[in-house]
Order: sequence, then C-alpha cells, then structure tokens
Amino acid sequence: MSNGPLSAAERPPALFSYRPFWAKRFGTAPFLPMSRAEMEELGWDSCDIVLVTGDAYVDHPSFGMAVIGRVLEAQGFRVGIIAQPDWQSAEPFKALGRPNLFWGVTAGNMDSMINRYTADRKIRSDDAYTPGGAANRRPDRAAIVYSQRCREAYKDVPIVLGGIEGSLRRIAHYDYWSDKVRRSIVVDSKCDLLLYGNAERALVEVAHRLARRESMERITDIRGTAFVMRHSPEGWYELDSTEVDQPGRVEEHLNPYQTTSERATDAACTATGSDVSGAESAEQPIRILRQAAEPASMRVSRPPRERTVIRLPGYEQVKADPVLYAHANRVLHLETNPGNARALVQAHGTDSTARDVWLNPPPIPLTTEEMDWVFGLPYARSPHPVYADEQGRHDGATKIPAWEMIRFSVNIMRGCFGGCTFCSITEHEGRIIQSRSEDSIIREIEDMRDKVEGFTGVVSDLGGPTANMYRLGCRSPEIEAACRKPSCVYPDICQNLRTDHGALIQIYRRARKLPGIRKVLIGSGVRYDLAVRSPEYVRELVQHHVGGYLKIAPEHTETGPLSKMMKPGIGTYDRFKLLFEKFSKEAGKQQFLIPYFIAAHPGTSDEDMMHLAVWLKRNGFRADQVQTFYPSPMATATAMYHTRLNTLKGIHRPDGPLADRAEAVDVVRGERRRRLHKAFLRYHDSNNWPLLREALKAMGRADLIGNGKHHLIPTWQPVGDGSYHSPRRANSTPSARVSGTEPGNAGRDRRETRPSSPARGVLLTQHTGLPPRQNGGAAASFPRRGAGGPSAPRTEATGPRKKNGASRRR
Repeated sequence: MSNGPLSAAERPPALFSYRPFWAKRFGTAPFLPMSRAEMEELGWDSCDIVLVTGDAYVDHPSFGMAVIGRVLEAQGFRVGIIAQPDWQSAEPFKALGRPNLFWGVTAGNMDSMINRYTADRKIRSDDAYTPGGAANRRPDRAAIVYSQRCREAYKDVPIVLGGIEGSLRRIAHYDYWSDKVRRSIVVDSKCDLLLYGNAERALVEVAHRLARRESMERITDIRGTAFVMRHSPEGWYELDSTEVDQPGRVEEHLNPYQTTSERATDAACTATGSDVSGAESAEQPIRILRQAAEPASMRVSRPPRERTVIRLPGYEQVKADPVLYAHANRVLHLETNPGNARALVQAHGTDSTARDVWLNPPPIPLTTEEMDWVFGLPYARSPHPVYADEQGRHDGATKIPAWEMIRFSVNIMRGCFGGCTFCSITEHEGRIIQSRSEDSIIREIEDMRDKVEGFTGVVSDLGGPTANMYRLGCRSPEIEAACRKPSCVYPDICQNLRTDHGALIQIYRRARKLPGIRKVLIGSGVRYDLAVRSPEYVRELVQHHVGGYLKIAPEHTETGPLSKMMKPGIGTYDRFKLLFEKFSKEAGKQQFLIPYFIAAHPGTSDEDMMHLAVWLKRNGFRADQVQTFYPSPMATATAMYHTRLNTLKGIHRPDGPLADRAEAVDVVRGERRRRLHKAFLRYHDSNNWPLLREALKAMGRADLIGNGKHHLIPTWQPVGDGSYHSPRRANSTPSARVSGTEPGNAGRDRRETRPSSPARGVLLTQHTGLPPRQNGGAAASFPRRGAGGPSAPRTEATGPRKKNGASRRR
C-alpha cells in the first residue's frame, strides 16, 4: 500500500508493457463469448475470467464491460461475459463454467437503483441498456445480488467487484431509496476486492498476480482498491478522524519587532520559569527578523504520507450521527487527488463482528499512450449478435437505446475537474483529465465511417463527461500533485488552470474535413465558463458543430443553490449567450441554447425557485421535462441532503464551541415541496397552477398571479381536476383538453389540441416553444425589485407575447 506522489521511477507499468498470459495464442474473439457454443468455436475449454454485468453486452468503448473485457483479452486472458442473468438462482451464473482466476462483477454503466427508480422513487418503465428498452432485467442493488449468486455458483472463486455502483458505495453511505445509512458495499457484497474508478490499471495488475498464483489476501498494495481486513498492518501510522471540533496544535506567531537578545531572554524565561529581565536593558534598534526554524525538539513530527492511513468515523457512528457522517464525507472528498491522497479506513461492526474497510489511494490516471491503447482495441462497435432481430439487425424491435445514442459518437477524454456537488463523475473518474491523442481520435472516426453499418456521415458527438475539457489541466505538475481543492473552476477558474482550447479546435477542424464526414456535432454538455475564455472555440463550435440547438447546464439562476452546487453565476451564462448569438448571426444561422435546470437541490428555497420561474418566462423557455435533484451515493450534495450541513465548509457541531462556523442547508424533502419546486420549472402547465397560486400567496407574491403579460400564472383555471401529472414520459399536458372560461371571454371555450406524436421532420428537445414566436408583440416586462414594492421580482425581463395571460406557443 502506497500513498505518496510518484516519481517517474515509481510510476506503475504501462498497460501494454505486461508479458501476455499464455492463452494469448487463441487470438482475438470477434465478440467475447456469452455461451459455451461460442467458447467451443474459439477453441476454449474454460474462461480465465467471467464478467457479470447488468447491461446488455455491447462491444463498444463507451460501455465499461466491453472496455474491461477487451483490455483483459489483450493481456492474453480468455474472458467470457454473462449479461443480465436471471438472478433468481445460481444456475445462469454457471453458463460459462468455473472461472480459472476470478469473477468480475458490475451492476453496469449505471447505478442499478438510479437505473430502476426515478428521483421520486417510482419504478421506471424502461431501461436504456436492455434490448427493446425493456424494464426489470436487473435486480435492485445488482452488484450485491450478482456477487452473492457468483459465490453460490462457485464458492472458491475470488470475486472482484467494480463499476460505478461499487465506486459510489466504497464506504458507509446514505441510501436515498431506503432513507438510511448503509454499510460499505465491500461488506454487503462479501467481495474479495473492490476496484473503484476507471479500473483498467488495477484490474490488469490483479489478473496477472492471480495468474501467478498469488493469494488474493496478499493483494493489498494496489491503488484504487478496497477490501476488508481485521487489523491495520504493521508499519502504518493511523490518524484519528473520528471527532470534530477538536483543536490542533496552535503555534505562536513570531514578534517581528523583537530583538535577538529579547527572544533569547523570553526563551530562557519559558525554560526556567524565572524572570531574567534586565539582562540586556539597553535600548536596541528595531530589526525585522525572519522566522527561525524550530529546534528539532520543538518540531511536531509528522508521519510519512505514504505510510499514513486516516481512520474515518465508523459505520455505527456515521449511521447514528449526521455530523460525523458529514465529517467523513468531507474527509473522503479531500483525499481524492492521486498525488497526495492518503489511505482511508472505516470500522464496520463491533466486538466479534468488527472489521475494517481499507481504501487505498485513487488510481494513477492513464497516460495519453495508454488511453490510445485502450480505445484502439478491436471493438466490434455493435451489440452482441444474440440481440439481433429476425433480419439480423440491431436497430429494430431489439434496439438497445443506450447503444443507439452513442452509436456514432467518439469519446475523446475522461475525468472532470468541475466538482459539481450533485454529480458522481468526479468520484468515479477523478478530477485529472485523461485525453487521447489527436491521431487516435481521427482513426476511430475513420473506422466508424468505414465499418459501422448505418453511418450517414454525421458524427453525433466528440466529447466525454464534458465537451470542452480536452487536454486542459494544471500548468504545474507539482502544484497539481499538491492541490486539495474540490474544483478547478469554482468559485472562479484557478489561475493555474490551462484554458487554451487550441488542441480541441484543431481536432474539430480536422474531423470535419475528413472525406465522407458531412457533419460533426457536439452532444456532450459544454462547460460554458471555460468556453468564454476561448472565443475562438465558441466560434468554431457555434458555426460548425451545432445542429440548431446546443445544451448547456447553468442549473440555476440564484446564488444560494449555485453555491451549494459549485456552479458559476448566471452572468457567465449571459456572456456565453452573447457569444453564441454573435457567432450564429455571423454564420447566418438561427440557433438556440437549451439550458438545463435542477429543482429541489439542497440549498434551494421556494423563493429561489420562484425567481428561476420568472427568469424562464422572461427568456421564453417552457420546460417539457424537468430534472429533480437525485441524491446519488457519496456525492457531496447527497451528504448535504442527509445531514442538512454544508460539507464544502468545515464541519462543526451546532452546539459545539465552533457552532458559529457551521452552515445549515435548506433541504427540500417531502413529496409536496419537491413537487412545488418542479412546478415552478413548469410554470406554464395548468396542472401546476393551483399549487403555484397557493405557494405564491403564502410567499407574499400574489402580484405574480394575474392575466397580464407580466404575471407568472393566470387567475383562471382550465376545466379539469388540476391534479399533478408526471412529465417523465410525455408532456404532462394531455394531448387534447378543453380549457375553462377565461376572464373577459365569458361563455367561450378554448380547445387546445396537441399531437400525440411529433410530425415528420420535427426536432424534439428538452424544451418546447423554441424558437420564440415572432408575432410582432412588444416585450413583456416584470417590475424591478424596489420599483414595484419589496416583494417584486428581482429582474427586468422580456418574453414572447401572450394572449389573455395564457401562452399560445407549442
């Protein structure tokens, strides 16, 4: 187990430098086998490693199981896949026989609970990673269930657990679906080893060491792994982190006006306890002294970082005490930089059941050469033939929606240094950007053009977790290795961060000039606070890589929730919008931004959501679908949701000596309040109007209720029960409805008819009503705060013309 920053000599071996396993002689499989018959065709009598996944098997580098399988195959191992097995018994897990080395288990590309349940804890009716989008093809907490069945099938075979579900549950964590703190998944799954993060480096090392017949119990020194142990090993220094509000050693500041002799006199007084004043009473000139180094006897010895482990509050402690939970979560997020992170340990159980979950520091990021090697492996770039329909195709009834989405896309990088508190990408992939080379990316585009059936010349995306972090990073490796900031772009972009988008612009230009490539679109979300630092990038993006609509994620407009999300202010969005419109006009194109917002995020008040609704109406946005905060395990925002404390700041007890430093967070709990926050995002939906009227009156904002253009919602209500309808699968407004009588239109009914499906050629986006109607109407304006009374909206706004207070736009 090693913690410290690595020198060139200490870097782990490159993924492609290992001596291949003897089974390399069998060659490369067109698809990794899913049955005995396929194994026999390849000449295999057994599998060295069997991978179990909750997703359908798609041999594409955007699917984690395909990447892991191909990486292991390239090392010479025979790898089989059991995809979406029936978990009711262990028999389906025996389909490929006993693995020679180990089981590799994952819930899939998504956390199984997020995959199966909505943010309102309702079961989803579809699964994007299943043929035909069919639901219920994986169990709840699939990683645990699959591990148990693997153990039942072949008890003596080691189980190596990985994937995002394992990464986000590596320590005791708050579970939103049961509303309680659960144990580490290492304990619940009874796996032998957990690999967290992108685990190619750790998995290759584990596979080769097991192939050399090394015992699993001895594999405890690999970064990015977690395991159970009864006692801490010898030679390690343990730092206790089980208490909060415990002051550390305070060093006295040196008096810069003190003479050398006076300082010596004070030291003597301190040492003997006597008064020796007057030894040098003569006046002395004032001299500014530099801080002298402390004597060795006075210096606090610090244990070496590479042999230090931090003990987090135990499972029983964080389960019972929200303050300790917040503290443990904060410490975990501070120990995520591979350059300075220390090992962590957390106790689970007491007395005879006591054991520790040990977490080694995060894995070392892949180099550009290693990234090129991983993405250059022989992927078939299509689903396994077992999922084909009667015509042998994958784009019909058996289509896998997730594959269809990324079918013609290319992943150019990994990682994200944004640090958004509601997002789990950083916890899984890390903050250090790992980029492919330009040549590697161009080769994949050419392979996709030449080999992928159905390619029409349009690349749907060149991106990753974020569209425009390619090759961005710290200017200094030394500073990067020492940094402990959770974000490189909040509260402002770090002065040490390189923001030059030149390399990305070059890739865009080279890709769109390739023969046979008609269009290169950017489907990944653009980090617009970085983009505004490079106007040339915005020009290239807007004029050549936007298909009419570009999605970005300001997430909110108000400072309160934005500070808890670690997102930039809405002013940055406005600056990007100006550039977007300027360059769109230069290109003679009419294009529109699609902003995404989150409802019910920790730190969001009802007033914040009201101001956001006003902003939406002012800018002519009508959200068709809304995103409600989803507390995913281990995310910083989830810790806020559970503890009601701001874990971005120091954690202190509300009744402790430093209570004034603690910050409480307004948490949106309960179905009614969460529904209210979603209703503000969909202020135009008449089903939400009764709830909004009641809330606005309670907030003292009845001035926003009326039938004028400057009002948020009307006073009248259409015929119907006015009940809430979920907008998840379709617009909550029915396809045909009869509206009630409006003021000034007594006896007249308005009937709105909406098509149940879009007409041919109509582009569906997250928002309806774009572009705004050009009807020659004057811009509506909201009263300014102060001008319209203390409770008037905070902004002056313009919006499309309305008739009788109700929008006529589709």
